[in-house]
Amino acid sequence: MVSKVRVLSGIQPTGNLHIGNYLGAVRQWAAMQEDNTECYYCVVDLHAITVPQDPKELRAKTREVAAILLAAGIDPKRSVLFVQSDVTAHAELAWILNCVTPFGWLTRMTQFKDKSARQQEGASAGLFDYPVLMAADILLYQAHKVPVGEDQKQHLELTRDITMRFNRLFGETFTVPEPRILEIGARIMGLDDPTKKMSKSEANANHAVNLLDPPDVIRRKFQRATTDSLTDIRFDENRPGVFNLLTICQSFTGETQEAIVTRFAGKGYGDLKRAVAEAVVEGLRPLQERYAVYSKDPAQLDAVLRDGAARARVVADKTLADAKRRVGLGAGADQESRVQ
Repeated sequence: MVSKVRVLSGIQPTGNLHIGNYLGAVRQWAAMQEDNTECYYCVVDLHAITVPQDPKELRAKTREVAAILLAAGIDPKRSVLFVQSDVTAHAELAWILNCVTPFGWLTRMTQFKDKSARQQEGASAGLFDYPVLMAADILLYQAHKVPVGEDQKQHLELTRDITMRFNRLFGETFTVPEPRILEIGARIMGLDDPTKKMSKSEANANHAVNLLDPPDVIRRKFQRATTDSLTDIRFDENRPGVFNLLTICQSFTGETQEAIVTRFAGKGYGDLKRAVAEAVVEGLRPLQERYAVYSKDPAQLDAVLRDGAARARVVADKTLADAKRRVGLGAGADQESRVQ
């Protein structure tokens, strides 16, 4: 398949990227750019349209997210950064995989059940089929590792099932991917309700700290963060508000739990909130400064995305051609015995 460890992950261009996205995914992506790793990162706009989107806003958000990824440390010289819809093989392979994925497997996907329950009959077929498109994203690049959050583990398990089923039916074609989940900071909760994961779709303005929030906005959001009626400051998952603040602090400062608890011994929640806010402000400062550079130079962003799409197509088109040949599609299907 491939000689190096290959990584694939994507992010939707919807809502505002927040510190949960950064700590649980984006920062990890940048850290994975190593000599023995080939990284493919995409802005998954095809996934975004599984629910209604304003076309103009979608295009603007796609560019914004791409610029944020570059600002967060994704190096286009070491990684392939591209927009999903610029590589048509994603949609083509998704259809082929649809035809080998049992309907019953998709009915068990809890994310579809949750989202479709809110939309009822308005839910699209694309929303139901979302996990198969995700499988196509991964398999096109023969990815060994897929950085995912806890909420995507079920989808990755489905991808593994689809991969093994396809390989069993048509011969070894795709690499079976493995999840890679960040332990610390992988699950950042909402500041307003620390029992719920921080979300891009939450309407409450104080719910999430967005990556492009100005420092004063960040400080204000943390001052309004939910805590509890106790006084001591320690890591205790049974106290979700304080635990969430401490987790954010640890994720941005890199301190041990023991060091953080010692630092806040005898101090109050106001001290904790101010300290965490400053850690986040300083942690995001380099990202925000680099983002400003890309936002002022759209031609540079366009060049990066064009080059990324071209590099991605080289790998994706080869995988797609192999998959099509194996299932018997196209005029060249009768050549299979000569190319295996």
